[in-house]
Amino acid sequence: MQTLEASEGPKAEASPLKMATFSRIDTFSASHRLACKSLSDTENEKLFGPCSRKHGHNYKVVVTVCGEIDPISGMVIDLKDLKAYLKEAVTDPLDKKDLDTDVPYFANVVSTTENLAVFIWENLQKHLPAKTLHKIKLYETDEISVVYRGDAPDPSAFAAEGDQRELLSSPKKSAITSQYFICPARFSV
Repeated sequence: MQTLEASEGPKAEASPLKMATFSRIDTFSASHRLACKSLSDTENEKLFGPCSRKHGHNYKVVVTVCGEIDPISGMVIDLKDLKAYLKEAVTDPLDKKDLDTDVPYFANVVSTTENLAVFIWENLQKHLPAKTLHKIKLYETDEISVVYRGDAPDPSAFAAEGDQRELLSSPKKSAITSQYFICPARFSV
């Protein structure tokens, strides 16, 4: 370990960087309809099933940031700041909204949970220091969630949570086939 000379007194040891992740949970309620505008109502019904009709969810989003633990405050991020960022980037634009009509982002994007996670990521990126945002985990229900870590992560990045084994072994699970459209297989589970 490297030592630093103090201006007076004994030598002080330099501490190695201490990195940590910090998560905060926020909730919001929103309605939507899974429908691709280029398809007919019948085609959307066939593709998305009952989710092609207007319905709502009580979403829960877990936002995880990563960074050095500040030696003075002992925090990765100022908790008041993160709370304010979540209000501005998540709660204000999404809570009590119809995603398809009240949120311009979804004018031409199917309002799936996957795309909603991308929207939240992109909004939070505007507020946080570069490379601070680690991941978004968005729960549509207690049984359905999406993890998003930015653009095109390596599938091995999910191995720590056991997701890779599940992704590779489950034929009923689907992946995003394009940025704005999902494979309908998830609705047959």
